[in-house]
Amino acid sequence: MTLRKPPLYQAHLDAGAEFTDFGGWEMPVKYDTISTEHAAVRDSAGIFDVSHMSEVKVSGPDATELMNRLTSNDVRELDQGDAQYSCILDQEGIIIDDTVVYKYPDENAYLFVPNAGHGEQMVERWSEHAHRLGLRVSVENKTEELGLVAVQGPDAIEIVEDLSQDPLTSLARFSMMRTSIAGVDCLVARTGYTGEDGVEIFFAVGDSHEMWDAFSDVPPCGLGSRDTLRLEAGLLLSGQDFDPEDEPRTPLEAKLSFVVDLSKPSFIGQDALETLSETGVDHELVGLQLNERGIPRHGYDVLRDGEHIGHVTSGTMSPTLNQPIALAYVNSDEAVENNAVAVKIRDRDVPATIVNHRFLSSLADDNE
Repeated sequence: MTLRKPPLYQAHLDAGAEFTDFGGWEMPVKYDTISTEHAAVRDSAGIFDVSHMSEVKVSGPDATELMNRLTSNDVRELDQGDAQYSCILDQEGIIIDDTVVYKYPDENAYLFVPNAGHGEQMVERWSEHAHRLGLRVSVENKTEELGLVAVQGPDAIEIVEDLSQDPLTSLARFSMMRTSIAGVDCLVARTGYTGEDGVEIFFAVGDSHEMWDAFSDVPPCGLGSRDTLRLEAGLLLSGQDFDPEDEPRTPLEAKLSFVVDLSKPSFIGQDALETLSETGVDHELVGLQLNERGIPRHGYDVLRDGEHIGHVTSGTMSPTLNQPIALAYVNSDEAVENNAVAVKIRDRDVPATIVNHRFLSSLADDNE
């Protein structure tokens, strides 16, 4: 399969990036070291090219009804310029994808961002349901038209504001505004995937190099550090922490019940989730901290008293905690914080402890 290249591919190549296949795109995995790039975002700021993510615009008189049918959260709560995290489910309540839904700040329409390689699938899904339900909507795949970068870190807002036509400090978390950055018209959203403050910036793909070059003083960061950053924050990765084929999970198993509104009008997967909310789930997502050295990788078994109780979905050596951490699904009756477990790493049962999967939040609580 020929990998798609982002508009900034040559810029990444010139900067000495190493590349990886991600969702059918050839994306930079690192420029320096993953730990250096990770530290830049935690300590100050870094910039990511995330133009491999998909973008879909939904407009028309019935756009709100269609969005509410096909996402788990309630888009009726969104005013213009608001955003919300949500899940896209099948009839059994299994997560097909997760997404952020934005309501445009200056028009009664929505932009939602599926994961890499999922754009066309979602356009087809939205269009098929609109046709079947007789809804008056327009569904447009904007992935080829839009560039997307993320500036993340405690200094990100100040750095972006210095280049912005409008002040950004009043921009609330999970909200969006239209402005100009370094002379480029764009949409700026105070969202991200690192556990830090920051923004994601949408712009015409032809302005990609101008936008990227405007942040030449900000360290470029690849998907390697994006993964360690999101994992420390307890944020899930599509295709790894959930996947409709290889890792079928509902939001209730994946600790995403906060993006499910069972009180809104009927949505795909609602009946299944209502049943599960009454009966309970068999497995739950947990965080793990390993008490000895070893990297807990995807698929490794989790044991308690020598018995299999689950498996790891994501794991790394946390640069911030200087300790191996992981996300895992375990039997619900074992999903208790401070439970002593073990992760099977090759021929060793490495001792571990079940902890809050929001590792950074736990660290902040410990420091208070």
